[in-house]
Amino acid sequence: MTEAMQMVREALGEDAIIIATREDGKSVQVTAALDDTYTPVTPRSRLKDSDFEPHQKTTNNNQPDESLNDWLQYDDEDEADSNFSETLFECLLKHSVPEDILDQILSHAGMMPVDDARIALMGAFDHMFDFAPLPAGPHKKAFMFVGPPGAGKTMVTAKQAARLVMNDKTVTVITADTLRAGGIEQLEAFTKLLGVELHKAANAIEITKLLTSLPKTDQILIDAAGYNPFDPREMKLLSSLIASGDIEPILVLPAAMDADESGDMARVFGSLGVRRFIPSRVDIARRLGGLLTAAHMGGLAFADISATPSVANGLTQASSRELAHRMLPDQINSGEKNASTASISLSTIPSKSAKPNIG
Repeated sequence: MTEAMQMVREALGEDAIIIATREDGKSVQVTAALDDTYTPVTPRSRLKDSDFEPHQKTTNNNQPDESLNDWLQYDDEDEADSNFSETLFECLLKHSVPEDILDQILSHAGMMPVDDARIALMGAFDHMFDFAPLPAGPHKKAFMFVGPPGAGKTMVTAKQAARLVMNDKTVTVITADTLRAGGIEQLEAFTKLLGVELHKAANAIEITKLLTSLPKTDQILIDAAGYNPFDPREMKLLSSLIASGDIEPILVLPAAMDADESGDMARVFGSLGVRRFIPSRVDIARRLGGLLTAAHMGGLAFADISATPSVANGLTQASSRELAHRMLPDQINSGEKNASTASISLSTIPSKSAKPNIG
């Protein structure tokens, strides 16, 4: 056996590797191979400093091949994505957006084919929320502005009435807020300036009589009293008012509220048939996460935004662009000059499959 192995080494060289041997009595079979891939390891003590420098491939003219540095671009892209996500994350965190909604916004924004944080935020809002501004012209159903006490329903009623008058439209204004001290007088002060008569209705029966007897106008606006959404008896009273005619209830909700409270209120009013809402006092709110929560939990569309104490031009049509601008106002490269770019970019983004039927 030893002699056979020696013969193999003489034939293949000293680097031959004996893989297996077999002896059947008359002959010996030796299986051997040469390891062509083996590279001896140089001891650390023998390495030079230059051996630790990155290997640089050269071209045919012995010049460094710069294409090998292309991988560095991924570092730049990762850094840009990190800054992009960080900007949105900090924005949503600042506005106290609940974690589940925050995650959805970041997910949708990350899929936008843009590198501008505000435009990506607009795209996410377009995908997640609905926007259905109140009309400035004729509307079949009467609008009843509902909400918790002190939400700003009377001011919103006056602002919508002013919008119609300024557009040369006719309007009927009814107040159902007859018990609150100064409730009638506050709205009447505005209707007098607009040259519009203010009608009063203390209950559902009186609302029904007014809706069937008053001359037809382009719009009918009803200012409801404030009702506690967490009191079943008050919600039953409000429900009877809404059912007193062909009425669409519009929720008025203050912007500067806790997100969970806003969501709970929106969900209760949504159960009464509310399908869109108007955020009020947006000008004095610094955290708008409650509005996103209200829209999300109540399944409500953004109608208009009330962000000024002025009655004339007091309502701004809600849109993804308006909302993103208010939540992320310091995005330098998203000014007015980029409005057309934003609309073009967003035109390729698929909207939600189901929109509320608001007639």
